[in-house]
Amino acid sequence: MGIQIKPSDLFYRYPKNHANKHSPKFSGKPDAHPFDPDDLFEVIPMLEAVMDAYGCRDGNVLNELEEVLVRWLPKDLRREQAFDILVEAVSGLFEPR
Repeated sequence: MGIQIKPSDLFYRYPKNHANKHSPKFSGKPDAHPFDPDDLFEVIPMLEAVMDAYGCRDGNVLNELEEVLVRWLPKDLRREQAFDILVEAVSGLFEPR
């Protein structure tokens, strides 16, 4: 079992799209579904996957990932593209497993 992120672990607050709450979320590549960075139910699985890719549980890294997600990530990405950008954002901090 990988890292589990709770909403209280996040620096930013994200709206919840309850209509899509139970739809499949990002679980790895390939995944060409659109990524909604404004939906808590999309954000948490994405951040968990990125943190798992590095075996990282550091809250500071999580906050840095959120900054990239909120400030720099384009809004019209597929999930696999968002994952790649976020992984690249932390690649200088950790060596992958």
